[in-house]
Amino acid sequence: MRMRSAILSVFLIGLVDGLAFTNGPSRTRFQKTALSMATSGALNCRPIGVGSAAPKTVVTNDDLESIVETNDEWISSRTGISQRRLLTHFKGEEGEEKENLVTISQEAAANALEMSGLDALDIDMVICCTSSPDDMFGDATSIAAGIGCKNAVAFDITAACSGFLFGSVTAGQFLHNKSIKNAIVVGADALSRWVDWDDRNSCILFGDGAGAVVYTASDEPGMLGYSAHSNGLGHDDLMLGYKGEKRMIATPGEGTELSSGSYDNISMNGREVYKFATREVPVVLKEALEAANMTVDDIDWLLLHQANIRIIDIVAERLGIPKEKIITNLKNYGNTSAGSIPLALDEAVRSGQVKKGDIVACAGFGAGLSWGSTILKWG
Repeated sequence: MRMRSAILSVFLIGLVDGLAFTNGPSRTRFQKTALSMATSGALNCRPIGVGSAAPKTVVTNDDLESIVETNDEWISSRTGISQRRLLTHFKGEEGEEKENLVTISQEAAANALEMSGLDALDIDMVICCTSSPDDMFGDATSIAAGIGCKNAVAFDITAACSGFLFGSVTAGQFLHNKSIKNAIVVGADALSRWVDWDDRNSCILFGDGAGAVVYTASDEPGMLGYSAHSNGLGHDDLMLGYKGEKRMIATPGEGTELSSGSYDNISMNGREVYKFATREVPVVLKEALEAANMTVDDIDWLLLHQANIRIIDIVAERLGIPKEKIITNLKNYGNTSAGSIPLALDEAVRSGQVKKGDIVACAGFGAGLSWGSTILKWG
């Protein structure tokens, strides 16, 4: 029953034409921009390990000049990106090392597990947050098996660039309710597979990468507050839609016309996504802080989804957070979707930038449309 209640507390949120019921401080309100909302205060679980991994192949802005009409100055000034890591096509040649979403996710999860000091058999749950799995049925089980988590239930969550935070809150509910003791949440994406490499407005943005965090149940909270939203009315502003090819099968009579599966390239209305992110992210961060009974002044670090440096800067400005408190590695990786927050967190922790006890305000935003924030106390 505990596991069932943990699932219900995250996913079964009452919705009536924009009416949002919150499970945090008692309040009910109408929202013009959100069709759903979930908010809560502290969850008794702590992040105790973080890891990341990225493909070996690096493609710089200068490299892209030979593909589309662009240059380094044009890209970096508009996005803050200088290079990105990309998964390459596996040819199956002798001696070739296989590199795909599962392998980099396994590496990230193994690195997080090592930092945590736990054994793989101590892990009760593995969640893979991705919109671009190697296997459409899900990659979490392969990730868990690859790092030896034989006792873990494993499943995938799809929430695009908000995925890692949504997955963290899901794991946090299980941990808080004492259904499990330890969980690994992986954020990983390979959106280079779905980019139109002839479109200079989109191919410059995305990279591939993975990050992972180990959470453990605790008597003291380490996930101090969260808020999460979605709005399907903005779906068409950022999407990767099913395309399909006609396939006739010879059933009796004239046959039956089916669809053979495939997907289109990423489609994005950049102007609308920018307006959405800069409008909603400051609000959702304040909601999570309110749920945690904290203010902006209590934040040690701001860690946003690494989509565009202009979005990151304007959100920080609107919250009154100085640039020296911003965590970013966008320059070196581009937009890695669900991988971006844990990948940046890993570098910040391992470099000594983020220390035990630091308060990290995280926010993700992207396709769905979806957006959310989680306030973490590291270690």
